[in-house]
Amino acid sequence: MLDLNSSYAYVLWCRDFARTSIVAVVDGRVHGFVTGYRRQDRPDTLMVWQVATDESQRGKGVAGRMLSGLLDRLAPDGVTRLETTISPDNTASQALFTGVARRRGVGIRREDLFPADAFPDSHEPEDLYIIGDPADAP
Repeated sequence: MLDLNSSYAYVLWCRDFARTSIVAVVDGRVHGFVTGYRRQDRPDTLMVWQVATDESQRGKGVAGRMLSGLLDRLAPDGVTRLETTISPDNTASQALFTGVARRRGVGIRREDLFPADAFPDSHEPEDLYIIGDPADAP
C-alpha cells in the first residue's frame, strides 16, 4: 500500500528530485509516478521511494517502463544500481522489481533492513531489494 505524503511533499519532491523521478501520462492525465533519489553515499545507486499507478493502468507494464526509463535516463550519470524497500507481504512490488531485474539481465537480492520495531507505529518490516549489483549478476 502506498504511504501518502502531503501535497507539499510531492511538490518539493518534483522540484528537488525531478531528474530521479518520472510521471506516466496517458491521454493528458497522470496515471503513475516513481519518486527516487541518488544516494549521497552511493551516487551509483538510485533509491526508489515510491511507485504508484492508477488502477486503470495496472497490469499494463506502466510501472516497469517507468523504472526502466529512469535507469536509462540516469545511466550516463553513472547510475548502475537500484535500491528499494518492500514489505514482506507486498508480492506485487516484489514481482515488479524482480521483473525489472530480469528484463535488464541483472541480478536482484533481498536483505533485511528495517524490522517492524524500528517504526513508532504499526508499520510492517521493510526489506531492501538491490538490483544491478555486479555481485548478483545472473
